[in-house]
Amino acid sequence: MEKWIQHPLIKSQKIESRLYQQVLAAEVLKKGNTMIVAPTALGKTIIAALVAAERIKNIPSSKVLILAPSKPLAVQHEERLREFLKAPVSVLTGSINPKKRSELWENAQIISATPQTIESDLIAGRYNLKNVSLLVFDECHRGMGNYAYVFLASRYAAEAKNPIILGLTASPGSDEDKINTVCENLFIKQVMVKTEDDIDVKPYFKPIEVEWMQVDLKKEQNAIKSNLEAVLKIRLKGLKSLRIISSISQVSKKDILKARSLVQNRISQSNKPPQDCLVAISVLSAVFSLQHSLELLETQGIKNLYNYFQKLQQKKTKAVQGLVENEDFKMAIHLTEEAYKKDLKHPKMDKLLKILKKNLKGDRQVIVFSQYRDTVNEIYNICKENKISAVKFFGQASRDREKGLTQKEQKDIIKAFRMGQYQVLISTSVAEEGIDIPSVDLVILYEPVPSEIRMIQRRGRTGRKNKGKMIVLITKGTRDESYYYSSIHKVMKMKNQLSKRSPQGEILSNIDHNQMKLPEESKKQVLKPLIYVDHREAKSGVTRELSNLKVEIKTTTLSVADYQVSQEVAVERKSTQDFVKSVIDKRLYKQAKELVENFQNPVIILEGENLYACGLHPNAIRGALASLAVDFGIPIIPTRSPEDTGAMLYRLALREQEDNSREIQLRAEKKPLSQWEQQLYIVESLPNVGPVTARKLLEEFATVKNVINASKNDLKKIDGIGDKIADKIKEVVDTSFKNLKTTPKLELNFIYEDEKS
Repeated sequence: MEKWIQHPLIKSQKIESRLYQQVLAAEVLKKGNTMIVAPTALGKTIIAALVAAERIKNIPSSKVLILAPSKPLAVQHEERLREFLKAPVSVLTGSINPKKRSELWENAQIISATPQTIESDLIAGRYNLKNVSLLVFDECHRGMGNYAYVFLASRYAAEAKNPIILGLTASPGSDEDKINTVCENLFIKQVMVKTEDDIDVKPYFKPIEVEWMQVDLKKEQNAIKSNLEAVLKIRLKGLKSLRIISSISQVSKKDILKARSLVQNRISQSNKPPQDCLVAISVLSAVFSLQHSLELLETQGIKNLYNYFQKLQQKKTKAVQGLVENEDFKMAIHLTEEAYKKDLKHPKMDKLLKILKKNLKGDRQVIVFSQYRDTVNEIYNICKENKISAVKFFGQASRDREKGLTQKEQKDIIKAFRMGQYQVLISTSVAEEGIDIPSVDLVILYEPVPSEIRMIQRRGRTGRKNKGKMIVLITKGTRDESYYYSSIHKVMKMKNQLSKRSPQGEILSNIDHNQMKLPEESKKQVLKPLIYVDHREAKSGVTRELSNLKVEIKTTTLSVADYQVSQEVAVERKSTQDFVKSVIDKRLYKQAKELVENFQNPVIILEGENLYACGLHPNAIRGALASLAVDFGIPIIPTRSPEDTGAMLYRLALREQEDNSREIQLRAEKKPLSQWEQQLYIVESLPNVGPVTARKLLEEFATVKNVINASKNDLKKIDGIGDKIADKIKEVVDTSFKNLKTTPKLELNFIYEDEKS
């Protein structure tokens, strides 16, 4: 057999000839839509390149689109495909100007991209998928729910003239239903499985040794843990007495989320929420905070817990106030502060440092994973203190005054690490999937993860060229142990599921692939309606549904409303949670006023099914709905989901544009406010002052200046203003701005403390 692949579109001596890769590629070309499940480093990207080369050879005018879930991975695919193939290759990500993306799409034959970018461009009508002869979904296990892969697979099946779909993954998951759902969502006909035990694979697979190292919590940590568990036990007993949970032992975050959903359903089904449900919501929030505190203490360290306590104490919810007033919780905070002052490290840090010093010999390289950016920073600082050449790698989102990494910075870090400029890469989960770092000798997990997919992804960062090793740090008697055993169990379950496939390693899905194309009658549209969409809504599931319905979408900046379907009709879309927030901060009434002033027939779409489970009293919500309908005369249309909202907008647009006249005068600017409207607007911004009270104040004091300068006693003369409201108004008016150090944030539901990257 030739050592190198010989193909007119593959560069000479660039792809090593491996029989199993060629067989898998041939199966895809022969049988069509396929998912390939294979361990990391067995060359799934090579298989995609082989299939791509043959598709372009057979259909020279076609394109190949390869999708990857992150920008660094998309850029990496572009680099490798450019290295392997003779066709023009480009990369498309959100950081590239849309006009430039259109040009790149037109000029390239092979495109590597992030799915969100392609979805956005398709919805905007910049190009289509008709001429794409191969669509590759890398990390295809993500093809669930509302992820962009699902939309793109459906659009591709409907548009492409010669479609083939190829899904690639090292870990499709342990749940059979999930695997089948991914297959249905991505129109997969067969699943091909390759393992390290296959005869044709063994020569290329380097064994990976997995070792888990245990550490014991220090006495200071155990003391904090004891106090937190005492507080948690009391609250769990309370939930049990309310029949929210059945047991107080082994209660996980998942159990608390389920319990919360149960309570919210009870609230939504009652005209007047039972008092025990309102109490339960507060207790559940406290339990979630306590569980998160224990997780940080047991698996991360004192510094993480200290930072979390600092943030927690700034919150003003009943759940938090109940915690900080508890003596055991106060003691936990005190002990944490004392340990923080002593710079007490988690025992994992000592163990990690010893492992690094032992393994960093010669040109050996190590990746350290932690799911918390605070921990990544702490490990990095310890490496610097000990003269270990290390670099941090995390996502693009900013956290606590630390800016995220740009796409270029991520690319430069990976390139520098690959070239040996750093010995240690300290990363959050962003480096789990697909990043090509072939020279890593050791992977260290600072904490185990309960997901089998993430465990396999992290394990796959080693053992690519030589025998690899993964070390998992575990704190004895803590969540670490349960997470580790959970992931191991799920990995075994996944292997069992995959082993159930036929001897040839394939399974046919239940999809009728003769129906991959949309029926001709559904394509015939008497009218293709036009809808203007505000740019803030451009990435919502609504625009995705509108695109599926063949609506012409024009994204712009709308000063009033989220959607405009005609000259007279504009639509403000609100989720149930946003509706409640806008009632509390009075934004709702300002928006309603602008709608009626600028449009003859404004509409509000209220999306979601748990309106009365968002933490605000039902009577307040009913009052807001009544005000919109009666005071403003705005109809309210309920929808269940973004898809339902899209369908409703489609019907509205058809109704408004049925005379085939789609010319819409776009409202790019708000109708200017009159002087008296501006005066009312300023006074309405005062605490607890609504439109009616604002009018009364101006009628009494004549000018805005007089309202601001009015004394507390003068303010109390106005009907509706008592001591509390007058005090709040004077506090806002008279307090020096430089003394305002923090701005309290609205808390409606849970305290989501997770600072994960």
